[in-house]
Amino acid sequence: MRQRYNPYGGAERFIERALPALERAGAELTLIARSAEGWGARRFIVANPFHVGNTWRDASFAGAARAAWEAGRFDLVQSHERIAGCDIYRAGDGVHAEWLEIRRASAGPMERLGIALNPYHRYVCAAERRMFAHPRLRAVVCNSAMVRDEIGRRFHVVPEKLHVIHNGVDLQYFHPDQRTVLRKTARAELGLSDDTFLFLFVGSGFWRKGLDAAIGALADCRDENLHLAVAGRDRDAARYGALAAASGLHARVHLLGGRDDVRPLYAAADCFLLPTRYDPFPNTALEALAMGLPAIVGRRSGAAEILQPGRDGWICDPGDVAGLAQLLREAAAASGDNRMLGAARAAAEGYGIEDMARKLTDLYTALGVTMGEGRRR
Repeated sequence: MRQRYNPYGGAERFIERALPALERAGAELTLIARSAEGWGARRFIVANPFHVGNTWRDASFAGAARAAWEAGRFDLVQSHERIAGCDIYRAGDGVHAEWLEIRRASAGPMERLGIALNPYHRYVCAAERRMFAHPRLRAVVCNSAMVRDEIGRRFHVVPEKLHVIHNGVDLQYFHPDQRTVLRKTARAELGLSDDTFLFLFVGSGFWRKGLDAAIGALADCRDENLHLAVAGRDRDAARYGALAAASGLHARVHLLGGRDDVRPLYAAADCFLLPTRYDPFPNTALEALAMGLPAIVGRRSGAAEILQPGRDGWICDPGDVAGLAQLLREAAAASGDNRMLGAARAAAEGYGIEDMARKLTDLYTALGVTMGEGRRR
């Protein structure tokens, strides 16, 4: 189950890539969602009840999806939404209660009051508690050790149910050879000279991903040859353009909007930058590493678990703008270091999409489902 398709969403991109890989591994999969459009699923059940507002939207889908899987009599039910009664929950969105704590810590009094009174936040937190306490829940797929530890600590789920399976990346589609093919044209389209060092930020939901910290750190560097390209969507995108202009960076921060194919931007860039405040495991960091880009990621990001600071990237605190600026300088000073580019690719090679599918099918087998023969739904 996944409610809605968003071409720029990490969970949706995970499902898009996982479906064919799992089918190659012997699973017969049916996707339950509000619409079949965009997913590329071979078997599909539409669960699209009427709703008004976010809370009703999520609650109505939960009920419709549960009715659909009960009617389908599937061997395993894996949800990517917080729906009580599933066999497996993939916690790709992390823990909502943890995210709210981070938001409250930096919010003013009125915003904290708004968070407390928001019925959607209350619904999601209650749905999390019901799901993790449900007796049918047999396994939780965590895409980082960070998320595993948060779930175990907050909901007292026994360790035997918590399985860390990091996201997977298509190592051929995202390959350093693409940088050689695409780099010159991509940089020309951005109007970059040969001596410009380009940081690339890819992600939607700019405050959570730390775009304000990235802009502040770039301004702190005071180096005209350092630029930042931003690919992603946010309802307040204009505010970040204004922030860049107010920081004297209007010519050095490139807000590009959402991109269906980000490979040309990875090719144009010299370092990936995502100083996220909370991110279970960003696919974009893994894609960048696979393309041979060193990465700077936030400490509260699952991607920090696979980096070796100073070897294939750096780990930052998005609240420390001066410290992040120093990491930008270190990244620029390492420009052209082939050892770091090779280490970035090597970091991604342990997280191929087929390897991720194998770990998932191993889990299904451990739960009693025979793969490759008979009924495997």
